[in-house]
Amino acid sequence: MNILDKIVADKRIEVDFRKGLIPVSQLEQSVLFERATVSLAKALRESATGIIAEHKRRSPSKAVINQKSSVWDVAKGYEKAGACGMSVLTDGKYFGGSLDDLLTARASVQMPLLRKEFIIDEYQLLEAKAYGADVCLLIAACLTRNEIKHLSEFAKNLGLDVLLEVHNQEELEKSLMPSLDMLGVNNRNLKTFEVSLETSKSLSTQIPDDFVKVSESGISSVEAIKELKPYGYQGFLIGENFMKTEDPAHSAIEFIKEL
Repeated sequence: MNILDKIVADKRIEVDFRKGLIPVSQLEQSVLFERATVSLAKALRESATGIIAEHKRRSPSKAVINQKSSVWDVAKGYEKAGACGMSVLTDGKYFGGSLDDLLTARASVQMPLLRKEFIIDEYQLLEAKAYGADVCLLIAACLTRNEIKHLSEFAKNLGLDVLLEVHNQEELEKSLMPSLDMLGVNNRNLKTFEVSLETSKSLSTQIPDDFVKVSESGISSVEAIKELKPYGYQGFLIGENFMKTEDPAHSAIEFIKEL
């Protein structure tokens, strides 16, 4: 069982537990549930930088990244820096995040927020909407084609943008469908944790222009972005590069200024 399989197995237990704790009707009564969402796909198409900056405390591959910086300060800083959107990790067990982080980020900024989570159930999409997300992430590696279709259509009905993440050609081929807004190529090999920008480059020609292309993982320099732009990428998800510093917001400001 690889790390993704383990996370998904734990996630199924967690989602069943949460369903018993907070019924769907309660999520639908949330103040934020009726909020009009902001499209990240549109923001990326119109942006010169395309930065999606992430808030992440830890990860299975890196252990602790940053336990000190507050979500409020980081979100405010990212928006001030000129990021197109912000990715908020809400998985607790493996990444140290929570839905409260999403709520805090929503209270502090206007820019599009991505709920970064291992989504396997439509209940999590209702949570995303109720806690202020504009975008949801679907990971092809842990979903069947039918699940991707069902969950992406459900998300679109809620007004959420959909970012679908793939790691290879096979995942990409099973995932292409009209209910997606963005296609993210994760440069990290899930089996070895090795990172290579070649993954984004080799898959770029297979992604139709209807989708906004997003490159994820291993983007730690302005050079990496300049290297990927000719391949049609308009979005760049930067996870650890800002968060591993003392002041993620300041790091984002300097990075975007350089870009």
